[in-house]
Amino acid sequence: MKKVAIIIGSDSDMPVAEKAYNTLKELEIPATVHILSAHRTPEEARELAVNARANGYGAIIAAAGMAAHLAGAIAANTTLPVVGIPVKSGDLGGMDALLSTVMMPSGIPVATVAIGGGVNAALLCAQMFAIEDEELRAKLEKKRADNTAAVLEKNRAAAERFN
Repeated sequence: MKKVAIIIGSDSDMPVAEKAYNTLKELEIPATVHILSAHRTPEEARELAVNARANGYGAIIAAAGMAAHLAGAIAANTTLPVVGIPVKSGDLGGMDALLSTVMMPSGIPVATVAIGGGVNAALLCAQMFAIEDEELRAKLEKKRADNTAAVLEKNRAAAERFN
């Protein structure tokens, strides 16, 4: 199975990376975590992106706050799917990162999830991999069914308590 590279712009983004990593691990998708900056380590970030396919990656998750150029810089150097996670930081609560991540020019797409959306970034990569992997598709369907059951149980408990 292809693996997912999770790249974060600084170690302060680690909680978001952990959510993505743990979700991928739960689905048995191999993943690696890297701290690389679009601004402070541009050559290293570019090298990871350029060589990602040859190194067995099938998708890349890039999480960064503030100017959040990381996902775009990675996407500019690979044709693998890149999922950007805007990270909450600074005075704007992550809105700056959201806009920087989502507003890519035509020709260099970055799929963008919610601010801090590490779980959804991982699930989006898993869904892409599941297009051709029936075992992974079944795991995703079970995860959704489990989520449904958990919500319905909470609904039952609330109805019992209040109704």
